[in-house]
Amino acid sequence: MFKLKSLIPALFGLALAAAPAHAAGNLVAVLEAEIVTLDPHFSTAYISRTLGYMVFDTLFAKDSKGDIKPQMVQDWKVSPDGLTYSFTLRDGLKWHDGQPITAADCVASLRRWGTRSALGRRIFAITASLEPTDAKTFVLTLKEPSGLVIDALGNPVSPVAFMMPERIAKTPGDQRITEIIGSGPFVYSKADHRTGDRMVLKKFADYVPRPEPADFLAGGKRVNVDTLEIRVIPDGATAASALQAGEIDFMQYAPFDLLPQLEKNSRVKLVNFTGGNMFAGAYRLNAASKPFDDPAIRRVLWKLVDQREVLDALGLDAKYATPCATFFTCGTTYESKAGTEAAAKPSIEAAKAALKATKYAGEPVVVMEANDLEAPRVSAQVLAERLKAAGFNVDLQVMDWASVLARRAKKEGWSVYGVHAGGFDLGSPLTNVMVAFNCADFTGWQCDQRITPLLEAFAKAPAEEDRKKIAAEIQAIMYDQAPAIPWGQFAQPAAYRATLRGLIPSAIPVFWNVEK
Repeated sequence: MFKLKSLIPALFGLALAAAPAHAAGNLVAVLEAEIVTLDPHFSTAYISRTLGYMVFDTLFAKDSKGDIKPQMVQDWKVSPDGLTYSFTLRDGLKWHDGQPITAADCVASLRRWGTRSALGRRIFAITASLEPTDAKTFVLTLKEPSGLVIDALGNPVSPVAFMMPERIAKTPGDQRITEIIGSGPFVYSKADHRTGDRMVLKKFADYVPRPEPADFLAGGKRVNVDTLEIRVIPDGATAASALQAGEIDFMQYAPFDLLPQLEKNSRVKLVNFTGGNMFAGAYRLNAASKPFDDPAIRRVLWKLVDQREVLDALGLDAKYATPCATFFTCGTTYESKAGTEAAAKPSIEAAKAALKATKYAGEPVVVMEANDLEAPRVSAQVLAERLKAAGFNVDLQVMDWASVLARRAKKEGWSVYGVHAGGFDLGSPLTNVMVAFNCADFTGWQCDQRITPLLEAFAKAPAEEDRKKIAAEIQAIMYDQAPAIPWGQFAQPAAYRATLRGLIPSAIPVFWNVEK
């Protein structure tokens, strides 16, 4: 989550202006938030995942086309019956403490990740055994075939299957690791970490990149700077000023209200995002409480929600935002048009007519507005006005995001709220929170008995085309039941100094390949 609106604290800005210029080999970045949780398995926070990709490495990784490619793995093979996977690691891989990476390390890491990840839990639910066979090879044996193994091992959905030394990976998944030792292209420097100020990551001299060119999260991760200094600057406008003054090199989220100014600055470049690198927004409805316990009343919102209106209300230029009807992120593998005709022509008049045809009896619709996050705040305000215009009895309640999270865990006291999440996370039925936890999800209390077996079939399907068909079936049910209503897809551009070269366009900030 992020704030689009910013204020400029003058004193902080003056302090930044007085800072000495950083060395040429030191790349200074400001990320979406301070990195508080350093254990990338423990937290689903996007910022912890960002640290994970710098300090740790993965067996497989996704490229810019969405394909899963080998990363730490040199070779792998699958038995004809689809039950046995054998993986062999690349030569020369080391941990940051100088020890060689072994198959036993990877096995322990996967077992820990499997207790934290939705995808990991599905894989381990059908795992018969996972054991090292020698120092570089390990074997995964399944109880039944699954087409998800390689995808799960290389998927960027948080928490990612990052590898750790065996002694660290044996830390229970519900406890945070205390040693931050990975094998990624950067080394975490505990001695240089100043909470509330900065974190320093240093180039790992013994990292062995793959021979292929870097491609999104895959390929050769060649580091061309000596240190990556991650500054803590909570205010977006202050960070933007520091960027324009040359005091930092990169900021993950450029404030929307400052984009016109940044676009005119020849010393600054912007990175726009598409597909899975975008955010996707939705209204989550409470299917356990009146009036939205009635799917006919929920379906009225297909006639009511105008995605372009929500995106315009956020102040987003069309190049940074697009309506998107699919539940599974436009521009990604499982994008589908199934059922979307229900939302084709929204209007107040159509919503009024649809509402009159239901059994709605004037029950209050409690709209939760998170006032400390811009996208949920604005999206809730837009919806509240349209609900009123269509004839709903609206009770708009303003609170902070933490209160929204606490309230939604109850079956009563709320009706709907606006939310957004990363496109990669929503891009699969197994990781999309509106779908994956059907009949077990407190974010909307939705339960449709048709979806659960389809999720199982999706997980078992060996071919991508089969999974696409199943995803479309699931989406058709989602449109029929309307447990959530998408309100658009948008990007918040990254900004960086024009002197940087080779920056990889990724909503998950990565700093290999870049030169200063």
